[in-house]
Amino acid sequence: MIKTREAVVDAEDLVARLIALPGRSGQERPVMDFIVDELSRAGVSEGAIRFDRAHQRSVHGGEVGNLVCKLPGTERKPRRLLMAHTDTVPLCNGARPIRRGRFLVPAEKHTGLGADDRAGCAVVLHTAREVLRRGLPHPPLTFLWTVQEETGLHGARNATLSLLGRPRLAFNFDGGSCAKVTVGATGGYRMAIRVRGLASHAGGAPEEGVSAITVASLAIAELHESGWLGLVEKGGRRGTSNVGVIRGGEATNVVTPELTLRAEARSHCPAFRQHIIRAFEDAFRRSARRVRNHKGKRAGVQIDGQLDYESFLLDDDQPCAVAADAAVRAAGGTPRRAVSNGGLDANWMTLRGIPTVSLGVGQQNAHTTSERLDLREFARACRVALVLATGQTTL
Repeated sequence: MIKTREAVVDAEDLVARLIALPGRSGQERPVMDFIVDELSRAGVSEGAIRFDRAHQRSVHGGEVGNLVCKLPGTERKPRRLLMAHTDTVPLCNGARPIRRGRFLVPAEKHTGLGADDRAGCAVVLHTAREVLRRGLPHPPLTFLWTVQEETGLHGARNATLSLLGRPRLAFNFDGGSCAKVTVGATGGYRMAIRVRGLASHAGGAPEEGVSAITVASLAIAELHESGWLGLVEKGGRRGTSNVGVIRGGEATNVVTPELTLRAEARSHCPAFRQHIIRAFEDAFRRSARRVRNHKGKRAGVQIDGQLDYESFLLDDDQPCAVAADAAVRAAGGTPRRAVSNGGLDANWMTLRGIPTVSLGVGQQNAHTTSERLDLREFARACRVALVLATGQTTL
């Protein structure tokens, strides 16, 4: 736990204020302004605070890039990095946190809370402030707040690594229990599928049309029936897939000429993930060949995709994982190694040469209106982060 009641109250106040700020993906400026102001109040010099241009490299654009704060060490030890993402999903815009027992919850029933990942932001910011306020000995430190995690990890993917100071140990704060030390995560691939059919009057001349809806329906049904949709298990390998968005059609009396879909495929095994992707491509192309009008004309299919994040798995003796285990024990917990089926900023950090372990901060039911933050677990996460930042266990 955090050592003093004053520090507990300070951390809880900090996370409540962060949660109340708007800042969906690509619109994180209010959150960044708040963090910069708090760092400045804590005594961080202007030159130690930098923004990169990750938003300019992102496919989504955005208001602001990642925020980096570097502190020189008081001890000659390898640099450590603590990080969290600042953006929330749209459901959390307008959130007002209130306390119910040991939890923070949204005041309104129609919003999420946004503890994913404002709680992580608060843990990292609280740690920086505590190190400075208490004058704690520490190695060189880098604090990183990223953008656009929720839309494909674009902040971490496009971070300017030269600003980070070559950290040797990296810790990402995002998730539930801080005792869960996440040392690996799945890889994800996103697909944009466009089906182009042929319009006609659905009552007067339906035989002239080629329905894009029919093409997509047949493809999705085939994927479901053949076991390539949802949980995918074949030949001892495992992955997931989903069609999450379908858009098209304007009237019931028109044979729908065009449909766009957004889908994804995930697997810890890159080769198996590629099999899932190929199954999607084959199913849509087969269904396009099957659906024809009375003159033999058929639909066309265009499938564009991109790798959102690659899978990774840290070695058991990776220094950041060993340090995380020790910090959890120092905070009174029992560390549990885990591998995530979702993507994390740690995916891209690790892939780009900075092995990164992730720890939770007390989030529960993220991305839903029943989201809440366990303040007891949040306090433990603050303690774990301070141990990791200083390398000390008696604080």
